[in-house]
Amino acid sequence: MKAFGFAFGLFFAVGFLLWTPLTGLKTLHLGSCVITSNLQAIQKEFSDIRDSVHSERCCLLRHLVRLYLDRVFKFYQTPDRRILRKTSSLANSFLLIKKELSICHSRMACHCGEEAMKKYNQILSHFIELELQAAAVKALGELGILLRWMEEMM
Repeated sequence: MKAFGFAFGLFFAVGFLLWTPLTGLKTLHLGSCVITSNLQAIQKEFSDIRDSVHSERCCLLRHLVRLYLDRVFKFYQTPDRRILRKTSSLANSFLLIKKELSICHSRMACHCGEEAMKKYNQILSHFIELELQAAAVKALGELGILLRWMEEMM
């Protein structure tokens, strides 16, 4: 009976070792801890999630760029011509970003999911609550946050 148990155990171990590479299971040796995991499946799932998050960010960025072009740069007023030139330069940069994002959107590479639209609608509702000039000034003041967020996406 011991021989049968040993043979069965050996058969099971060999079968597991032969089956493991076929299923994508990998053994990780973390000091005295040994973990067997399907890293290929984990990488695929992570990749799918990452692609979805990037698509959501793309969508949100596309809407925010449009908001800045349609409502912030257009209605921002100041007597300081130097600031107006800087604002105009920013608007031109945003036009280039808008063009590239439109291309991505037309190729369906910039899908708008529910979460992105929810976030954009929250931002838009806060913007609409303010008087137009005050909203434009506030949005320009928060432009640094948007630019840092865009840098993180790169």
